[in-house]
Amino acid sequence: MAETTFPGRTPRTPGTWTSRGRTRRSTRTVRVRVSAAVVAAVVLAVLVVPPLVQLDQQAVDLSLKLRPPSPAHPFGTDDVGRDLLLRCVYGLRVSLLVGLVAALAATVVGTAVGAAAAAFGGWTDRLVMRLVDTFASVPHLLLGIFIVAMFRPGVWPVIVSVALTHWLSTARIVRSEVLSLRSRPYIDAAVSGGASRWRVTYRHLLPAVLPQAGLAAVLMVPHAMWHESALSFLGLGLPAHQASLGNLVQTARGSLLAGDWWPTLFPGLFLIIPTLAIAGLAGAWRERLDPRRRSELML
Repeated sequence: MAETTFPGRTPRTPGTWTSRGRTRRSTRTVRVRVSAAVVAAVVLAVLVVPPLVQLDQQAVDLSLKLRPPSPAHPFGTDDVGRDLLLRCVYGLRVSLLVGLVAALAATVVGTAVGAAAAAFGGWTDRLVMRLVDTFASVPHLLLGIFIVAMFRPGVWPVIVSVALTHWLSTARIVRSEVLSLRSRPYIDAAVSGGASRWRVTYRHLLPAVLPQAGLAAVLMVPHAMWHESALSFLGLGLPAHQASLGNLVQTARGSLLAGDWWPTLFPGLFLIIPTLAIAGLAGAWRERLDPRRRSELML
């Protein structure tokens, strides 16, 4: 049967689809490898550099104030003469720690809430989802500012703030997955066999949604890092003396206005590049979980 064509369009041959699919797979492979290399470099830097060079040992030397990038200081120096490369590594370490712990806590809360709402259904589901909609109607940053304002600046108030404002999307994802799984034959068989709702949820539903919850946690890490940086930039996150990417950008504002670009550029790159790399790995994970997306890449 001849392929239907439309005016102005060139008919596609099977070879065209194969070539396009090969190009997509090649691009995806390159993206995943680059993302994995960046994430590995980030993990290696935050694990190896801080134990070798203590931040407190970096003496303030005003004679080196705001030196541009050079072989001795590849990223230049900050406004009190400290090496900016080491400051960025320490800041990335703190921001990544906050992002990982906050994403894990938010994923645990969201998974528990979403699974319970879908498993029990009825008024429980309606009540929980109205609660989720209420929290979602408030901007994350505004709610985070309200939470951290009740505590002294520190790491744990920021983690609590990010966790309490980022569990909503995970709860919705897990709820939709559990609702689709409740109609599966093996769930009906377990219920017919006398299994309670808690047992069905714990033994069958939760293990099935763990890959989706893990993907949500990975995607949440960059968002949590940006959230922490925004709070620190506003002066409500980590203490000003503690190295974090948000604090580094905040203290470099005056230098940028004076024409010194490196104190702002490099902390910003340390925030942007790792988040893009983590998002790239998460995108590859999503493609593996979605059979339809996998079949498109094979064309």
